[in-house]
Amino acid sequence: MKTIIIGGVAGGASAAARLRRLDESAEIILLERGGYISFANCGLPYYIGGVIRNQRSLTLQTPESFRARFNIDVRINSEAIKIEPSFKKITVKNLRTGECYEENYDNLVLSPGAEPFRPDIDGIDSPTVFTLRNIPDTMRIKEYIETKKPQSAVIVGGGYIGVEMAENLRIAGLEVSVVELADHLIAPLDFDMAADIHRYIKEKGINLFLNNGVKAIEDGGVVMQNGEVKADMIIMSVGVRPETALAKECGIEMNRRGSIVVNSRMQTNIPDIYAVGDAAEVRDFITNAPAFIPLAGPANKQGRVAADNIAGIPSEYSGTQGSAILKLFDMTIGATGLNEKSAAAAGIDYDKTYIYPASHAGYYPGAQNMSIKAIWDRKSLKLIGAQLVGFDGVDKRTDILAAAIRFGAKITDLAGLELCYAPPFGSAKDPVNMLGFTAENIITGKIKQFFWNDVEKLHHDGSITLLDVRTAAEVGRGKIDGSVNIPLDSLRERMGEIPQGKPVYVYCHTGLRSYIACRILSGSGFDCRNLAGGWRLYESVINERAVQDYVCGDCE
Repeated sequence: MKTIIIGGVAGGASAAARLRRLDESAEIILLERGGYISFANCGLPYYIGGVIRNQRSLTLQTPESFRARFNIDVRINSEAIKIEPSFKKITVKNLRTGECYEENYDNLVLSPGAEPFRPDIDGIDSPTVFTLRNIPDTMRIKEYIETKKPQSAVIVGGGYIGVEMAENLRIAGLEVSVVELADHLIAPLDFDMAADIHRYIKEKGINLFLNNGVKAIEDGGVVMQNGEVKADMIIMSVGVRPETALAKECGIEMNRRGSIVVNSRMQTNIPDIYAVGDAAEVRDFITNAPAFIPLAGPANKQGRVAADNIAGIPSEYSGTQGSAILKLFDMTIGATGLNEKSAAAAGIDYDKTYIYPASHAGYYPGAQNMSIKAIWDRKSLKLIGAQLVGFDGVDKRTDILAAAIRFGAKITDLAGLELCYAPPFGSAKDPVNMLGFTAENIITGKIKQFFWNDVEKLHHDGSITLLDVRTAAEVGRGKIDGSVNIPLDSLRERMGEIPQGKPVYVYCHTGLRSYIACRILSGSGFDCRNLAGGWRLYESVINERAVQDYVCGDCE
C-alpha cells in the first residue's frame, strides 16, 4: 500500500507518523513545498520577541529525523501541482531543480493548510508588510527588525496571532498599534469579556484602534477608515483561508469558503483521497454545523483519524469545539465552545452567568481573581461555552470546562466535580464548582439575574429600586446612577428604607454579596434580581464602550 501525503506540519506529519506506527510495511511519501515538515507554528511569535532564542527549538522534526524514526520518504521543496484521481496519480515539481515527475498512490492525504489572507488594498505589496505563517516568514520579520531597526509597528487584525505578535513586538522594543475591524479583540470572546483585555493591553503601552479597518498602506504607516497610524513595519493578521486550489482543480468538493468537504472519517467525495487540518471543513462539536476552526490540536487529531481509516481501523473525528488559550504578557485568556453570538446564530435558547473567583485559597499568598463566563442550553442544561480572562489558574479551569463540554456535562454537573485542592493551587470550592453553584441557583429559581446591558433599560421613574450593597468606600470610587446604597451587613436593619411592592435590582462588586442580599430580600417578600458580574463587569464594559465612542467621534 502506497500513501502520499501532501503537506506536513500538524495534520500531514501526524498522519504520516500514525500510519507508520500502524503499518510497518506501508510505503509513505510526505511532500512538503517548503523546507520544514514539522514546526511549532504557535511558537513563531515568541521567537520574534526573543522569548524563544534558538531557532532550532521551533523545528519539531527535521526531514532527516523523520526518515530515521519513521522510515518515511520525506521530500521537501517538492510541490504537488496536479492530481489525477481517475489514474490515482499526482504530478510533483522539484522546486530546487524545476524537474516534474509523476507518482502513483493507493491513498492520498491532503494537508495543505491555510494561507494568511492579504486584503486587496493599496500598498499591500510594500516591503514593510509581512505575514506570519511559517519559519521563512518568521526569519524575514526577525531579520527586518535586526537590520532595519524599526521603531514602530502596526498589527492589522486582533485575533490570537495578532495579539501575540503585538506582545512580542512590544517586548522587542517597538511602539505597537493594533487595528481591528470588530469592536473587540479575540473573536471567540464576547465584548464584555474582552473589555478587561483592552484595558490591560493599553496599560502595557499598545495602542488599540477598534471598529476600524485599513484602507491603504503608505510609506510610513497605514490609512484607516478613521485616521492614520505611523509605522515602520506592518504585520497583516486578518485571518487565513484554506489553500485548496489544487484540490478544487481535480474535482474535490468544496464549500463556499473554499474548504475541502469531508465526512467524519476525513474522506473527501473522491475515493481514497482524505483531507485534514486547516484546509478541511469540520463540524462544530456543539451545533454539528459546518465550521472553519484552524487549530493545531484538531489538525493533529484529524491526521490520526485519516491514518486509522487508511490502515483499516474505523475511526471518526467527532468535531471541533474551538478550545484555545492565549498568553498576553502576564494575562491568560481562554475560550472553549460557543460564545453568545454563535449560540444565537445556531438558534440555541441559552442562559449565562459570570463569576469572579480567586485562583487559589485567598489566605495563601499570590491569589489573583479571574473572570469566568459560562453559557448553557436552557433546555438540556448542557454547558456549551466558557470564556476566562485572568492570570494564575485560567489555563486549568479552561481545560476542565473544555473537557466538561466534550463529555456532555450539564452546567449543574460542575457543582459536583471533585477537583484537587491545596491552598497554593485552588480552593475547597473551586471556581469550576462555583460556576455550577451559581448556575444551579439560577436554574432552580433561587436567584434571578439582570445583566450589564439591561441597566440602561431600567426605568428611572421610581418603578424599581436599584440597590448598591457595597461599602461606602467602594461607592465613592464609582456607582450606577440612580442607585441607593445600603451595605450588605446593614441590610436587615435598614430594610425598611426599601419600598415595598417594587422590584429590587441589586448589585455589588462581583455579584456575590448582592446574591446574599437577594436571598435576604426574597426571604422578606421582595422581588429581587442580581446584577451578574456585578459593578466590576459593568464598569469595565461601560467604560470601554465610552472610550470607543470617544475615539470614533474624535476620528470623525
